[in-house]
Amino acid sequence: MSAGDLLDRILNHPGSWTEEDYFALGVTAFRIELFTGGLLVSPAPAPPHQDISHRLAAAVLPDARSAGLRARQAVAVRLAENRVVIPDFVVSRGARVTTVVEAADVVLLGEINSRGTGPAGQALREHYFAAAEVEFFLVVEPDPASFESLRLRLLRLEREAYVEHAVAEHGETLTADEPFPLSISTTELLDF
Repeated sequence: MSAGDLLDRILNHPGSWTEEDYFALGVTAFRIELFTGGLLVSPAPAPPHQDISHRLAAAVLPDARSAGLRARQAVAVRLAENRVVIPDFVVSRGARVTTVVEAADVVLLGEINSRGTGPAGQALREHYFAAAEVEFFLVVEPDPASFESLRLRLLRLEREAYVEHAVAEHGETLTADEPFPLSISTTELLDF
């Protein structure tokens, strides 16, 4: 489907969006997420964002596989009925082939902050992830002006909000035993 056809289909959709409507859009070049009857449409991430995402998935995959888990980039996650998001990466239990990962199977969600995210957008996503009881959330915070440095924050759900579990500043390696043993070098994420 062309971008024009997709836009026309979205703009001319009557009423609220359901999961059935959402999944009928199929695979697109845009990141389209469903939030309680409405769509959030984002352009494809910029190349530095994509490069960091690729390097992050490559860094996490061996640790996830050792723990019997799957690591995926930009896969749909159903947080609740009519709430489907597409985080930058997901580590989960479950089937090898799937169109959507259920929140109950998610072990770790990861997001790379970008200029378009903003503090309000990140806070809203954290709220939705916490409401779905996703226990761990990894936030990658690159320097948006130069992509010359970044910080990693591994957050853990405590009651109904996230608290810092582990942090790595630029030049450091994030290590943690939970949600599975992992080690992520901040400098290797920028090696592109």
